[in-house]
Amino acid sequence: MDKRQFLKGSCSILTGTMLSRFVSAEQSAAAAPRTNWAGNYTFHTDHLYEPKTTAEVQHLVTTSPKLRALGRGHSFNGIADSTAAQISLKNLTDITLDPAAHTVTVGSGVTYGQLAPVIDARGFAVHNLASLPHVSVIGACATATHGSGSNNKNLSSAVSAIELVDGTLHTLSRTANPDVFSGAVVNLGALGIVTHVTLDVQPTFEVAQVVYENLSMSHLEKHLDEIFLSGYSVSLFTDWQNHRITQVWIKHRLEPGETHTFAPEFFGAKPATRNLHPLAGHSAENCTEQMGIPGPWYERLPHFKMNFTPSSGAELQTEYFVPRDRAWEAILAVEQLRDRITPHLFITELRTIAADELWTSMAYQRPSMAIHFTWKPEWPDVRKVLPLIEEKLAPFNARPHWAKLFTTPPSTLHRLYPKMPDFQALLTHHDPHGKFRNQFLDTNIYGT
Repeated sequence: MDKRQFLKGSCSILTGTMLSRFVSAEQSAAAAPRTNWAGNYTFHTDHLYEPKTTAEVQHLVTTSPKLRALGRGHSFNGIADSTAAQISLKNLTDITLDPAAHTVTVGSGVTYGQLAPVIDARGFAVHNLASLPHVSVIGACATATHGSGSNNKNLSSAVSAIELVDGTLHTLSRTANPDVFSGAVVNLGALGIVTHVTLDVQPTFEVAQVVYENLSMSHLEKHLDEIFLSGYSVSLFTDWQNHRITQVWIKHRLEPGETHTFAPEFFGAKPATRNLHPLAGHSAENCTEQMGIPGPWYERLPHFKMNFTPSSGAELQTEYFVPRDRAWEAILAVEQLRDRITPHLFITELRTIAADELWTSMAYQRPSMAIHFTWKPEWPDVRKVLPLIEEKLAPFNARPHWAKLFTTPPSTLHRLYPKMPDFQALLTHHDPHGKFRNQFLDTNIYGT
């Protein structure tokens, strides 16, 4: 099955005065089960609605007893799952730029890869991008997905307004609803069905990217902050063996007319002589241009090109956020498990993220370093390793990425988020009857 096409399936036209306008991807008994992008998670309903307008979304929300929003399927757990029905907003692809306000409003079906060239052509950019441009804007913002850069907040921090349907159509904004807006942005799909999101934009810029190989962990220990501040966006890759960082990806922001010369050596690491893939031995054809060659921000900030499948096959992902001032301690703690981790690992990426004020963001009020694991598709083995990693990271109050695999108990999650009671109250206000709740929310947000 082509995972990028997982939303496609056999379609039937629903009857009824209003529902006759909707295309429902309800599968027949013979159809293959629908999965997420990576293929590791199979959804528990064969009812998938694909409305084309906000009015159709409103009608579906009103007439459905249970409903869960589905983005582009880049989550690795059951956060978007439902045993009743899912709704895909992939047909809501409108993009409206307001140059005077420095904002852009996008439909919930828009991906960053679709958004970026449109606003760049008008002279604008968003502040950062994730490593994959294939993710939807709303899905990334609803789960606090991020790029890298010690001075860059996560992607959700650019949201200035959201339009959502919880039975009626609401618009919440940073200026009009300051008391609750910080809780509504990283909403985990629990407030209602978000139809549009408005983002802050800034003047466009270029980025030059270079990769260095074989950085000793000893240098990282002594110069961690300096290393992560060496570019606009910096990523470190390791397999946890030999006490080394295998690759350092530095993305330097260039303002108009600016040039940048990269150093011939970086804390003992040597510059790559060709484009590299984070996984040794893999072709770099699907990776964004390196070698210090300047290019548009959206063709350099992600690690992978939009028009290529970003991995060599099925994979699993896990990520934990630790306080940046304890990053080195956390790295050493995980490194102790290297011989348990490496047999099941493709690669680990280390990135830094600035603190924000979004209630359920993993970087809430805490400058952070994220420790990301891209695993081989070996869930029974990975499942045994995750509690070991979480135990090692417990002294650092590690927050797991909401859309990736973790085994952190709900009681621990609640302790890690000081505003969790306020978030629960906000959800109850917008969804008093639990229409948008699923097992993931029942366990991790409402569980004990």
